[in-house]
Amino acid sequence: MANSITTAGENFGDRLKAWPERTKSFYNDVRTEMRKVTAPSWKEVRATTAVVVITVFIFGVFFFVIDNVIQKGVTFLYSYFGH
Repeated sequence: MANSITTAGENFGDRLKAWPERTKSFYNDVRTEMRKVTAPSWKEVRATTAVVVITVFIFGVFFFVIDNVIQKGVTFLYSYFGH
């Protein structure tokens, strides 16, 4: 616990004094990274949306088939061992 308060030989007062400079450095880093961010084009949005819709449809069909197979298997086991 004490190690988390004092790191690398700095005491609380030194860390408190360095806070404004660290905060300024953090926001400068954020600004620099945000300049690298670009919004996707309309074509990219449509393409990725189509991929998501098709993938969801495929998984929906897959889970529907698997669910029905399991349901038929459990129903068969109940009817077989139920007599």
